[in-house]
Amino acid sequence: MIITSKELIRKYNVPGPRYTSYPTVPFWDEAGISRAQWRHDVIKSFLATNEKEGLSLYIHLPFCESLCTFCGCHKRITKRHDVEVPYIDTLLTEWKLYKDLLRHKLRIHELHLGGGTPTFFSPENLRKLINGILDDCELTQDYEFGFEGHPNNTTTEHLQVLYDLGFRRCSFGVQDYDAEVQRVIHRIQPFENVKRVTEEARQMGYTSISHDLVFGLPKQTLQGVLENIRITGELKPDRIAFYSYAHVPWIKGLGQRGYDEKDLPADEVKRELYEQGKMMLMEMGYEEIGMDHFALKTDSLYLAMQAGTLHRNFMGYASGKTQLMIGLGMSSISDSWYSFAQNEKSVEDYEARVHRGELPVFRGHSLTEEDLLIRRHILNLMCRFHTSWSGEENLPEVFHQLPHSLKTMMDDGLVVLEKESLTVTPQGIPFVRTSAWRLMRA
Repeated sequence: MIITSKELIRKYNVPGPRYTSYPTVPFWDEAGISRAQWRHDVIKSFLATNEKEGLSLYIHLPFCESLCTFCGCHKRITKRHDVEVPYIDTLLTEWKLYKDLLRHKLRIHELHLGGGTPTFFSPENLRKLINGILDDCELTQDYEFGFEGHPNNTTTEHLQVLYDLGFRRCSFGVQDYDAEVQRVIHRIQPFENVKRVTEEARQMGYTSISHDLVFGLPKQTLQGVLENIRITGELKPDRIAFYSYAHVPWIKGLGQRGYDEKDLPADEVKRELYEQGKMMLMEMGYEEIGMDHFALKTDSLYLAMQAGTLHRNFMGYASGKTQLMIGLGMSSISDSWYSFAQNEKSVEDYEARVHRGELPVFRGHSLTEEDLLIRRHILNLMCRFHTSWSGEENLPEVFHQLPHSLKTMMDDGLVVLEKESLTVTPQGIPFVRTSAWRLMRA
């Protein structure tokens, strides 16, 4: 019997982890991680990889002037810009704590500014931050710097200052162009603003410009989503993140309670938004990269996928892997490969602990040998849609249960399971999270 796309959606469209880590945050050990263990793991990872690949650095800049009601990020809403300098001073103090811990010259491969709204900060304060971060550090030969900008407040000066500091990637949150959708999600930004920052960045020399588009937002229609993609095609960004709105008001509070759930597209409609949008993106020359991401064939993400070097971490997809990723700022998550650690989730708690001379970690997880093995296979599925355990011994029990746990997905043509490998088929790519979920039971 041939199963239709709508039937597959009904069958497999269930909530699942995003797999920016394995184990995912809800499954971290309740006991967390001790400060001593976290320091040990960071040093171990650093000494093993600093000379060869350097480290990745994520900096969380949490401030926004207004609340976007769809947002699931950790942020602080304020119009007071006097918060900028004290927060930057805290970031640089936290960075010094890591530099003092590692006692060697650090080599930076990747640096990303996320938020919040990084362009909430003035260009001059961003210069102060990045200069402070790079002081007494080296850059790898193929380093990549990127930032997230709001089209409404990213100025020419922002673009120029960050370009002069070595940034060549920028991402702009577009979300949706429809006036009613923008009103409901409290994200009013005219096309002209997106066009301006995109064209200025391109003229300035940025080599990878990305736009974020969200499907499943309140009041969205299929016609509206396809119009968003058509308009985006006029600007031809190098990358497009086309991802699903996650409605979790019980976690994110009042922001996501600003509209009725009846305003949200039903599950089957939401999946159609994605399928039709994906088809249109590919007709426009974009290639599917991992999950929810699309890139032109000239972009480094596509080239990394072709070369087999694509990697996924808490910052999203990257063109290469570093074993050590340090997160600075409130709520940031760091990854030593052997363990994860998340910073305090309020600005006040974060700043207080840093200024007491403490790494501001409030929870984490130490990975077991089984975690590390499963994590590698999860990454392979997320980045290459294929994984192999040929030659591996003492496999966890979950691998022996694959014929049972993946039977329905095999019957439906979504995955191909062989004796020592698992492959996600083209039809199964939209359900790759489900494949990982059933594979790992985590």
